[in-house]
Amino acid sequence: MSTTLELAKALIARRSLTPDDAGCQDILIERLEKLGFVIERLRFGNVDNFWARRGTTAPVVCFAGHTDVVPSGPIEQWDSEPFTPTIRDGYLFGRGAADMKTSLAAFITAIEEFTAAHPDHSGSIALLITSDEEGVAIDGTVKVVETLKARNELIDYCIVGEPTCVNKLGDMVKNGRRGSLSGKLTVKGVQGHIAYPHLAKNPIHMAAPAIAELAATEWDSGNEYFPPTSWQISNIKGGTGVTNVIPGTVEILFNFRFSTASTVEGLKQRVHAVLDRHGLEYDLHWELSGRPFLTPRGSLVAALGSAIKEVTGLDTELSTTGGTSDGRFIADICPQVCELGPPNATIHKINECVAVSEIEPLKDIYRTTLRNLLVHV
Repeated sequence: MSTTLELAKALIARRSLTPDDAGCQDILIERLEKLGFVIERLRFGNVDNFWARRGTTAPVVCFAGHTDVVPSGPIEQWDSEPFTPTIRDGYLFGRGAADMKTSLAAFITAIEEFTAAHPDHSGSIALLITSDEEGVAIDGTVKVVETLKARNELIDYCIVGEPTCVNKLGDMVKNGRRGSLSGKLTVKGVQGHIAYPHLAKNPIHMAAPAIAELAATEWDSGNEYFPPTSWQISNIKGGTGVTNVIPGTVEILFNFRFSTASTVEGLKQRVHAVLDRHGLEYDLHWELSGRPFLTPRGSLVAALGSAIKEVTGLDTELSTTGGTSDGRFIADICPQVCELGPPNATIHKINECVAVSEIEPLKDIYRTTLRNLLVHV
């Protein structure tokens, strides 16, 4: 059993449901302290986080990730107990195997091997680890970033260990993510009897033309790295549940997944303009889950791409698809943030797993990236 596989199994065995770290961070910290890392435990609310750093000079290369996992779902549907790491048919099964305890293990063993080979490397190596990524994400990475920013401690390069690959290890690196902006729209009408529509105002009918216009709007054209911004309705609720009452209000929940080609303020203004143009009486409450971030081709993209090519022979693809990640917070103090982890086909699913044959190569990619960034810079 490789050192990385052994560590991944030890982490998977911890029942670390968000926001409970269940001792995973203790395992990581013990290994890091032996390498001379200075550890700063940062607990906010009921969330455990830590910031670890080896070195005091730039550039700072940071590995970021989370020890928490989503619930297992119906245990009887798993082929093996989700928190008992099990190797079967060439795969390591367990909750968190892909998202993202194998990446955490590979961070540690890559750093161990790199520092053994290059004890006097340039710059610094850091880790930013949270137990609040899969949950509400208000006391995790965002708070650590605020702490670092307040004392002007910045990061030059950050590799987030989220599962990014599609078919095989190394085939995709996320060099950015779209932002997420949600709205709760309540259109107001006048409730009344369905047989006397002239005595009522149907908010669903009034909202329909505005909805059609919002759905047909081209918000932007995207850019080299991002697809066009998308506006989607997720829920509509109106009425009393009977067929003879015109509702007094209709509630519409919608979401923008938006690129760097648009701004939060611009999207809000355009939505309000449409609603106002249609003469609607409404309330609209906004919630910004994350701004988009983008790392164009540069030092980090090149270092990762070169490492992937050296270890796997693949020419990696850059992508900004998928949901949000903690990279959106880290980008506030780091100009170059990329995500690389194992294939994501089984994340959050029953029988989550990673191929055992890809665990050591993942570690090798991380180690080689450190070499590319910190040796002879």
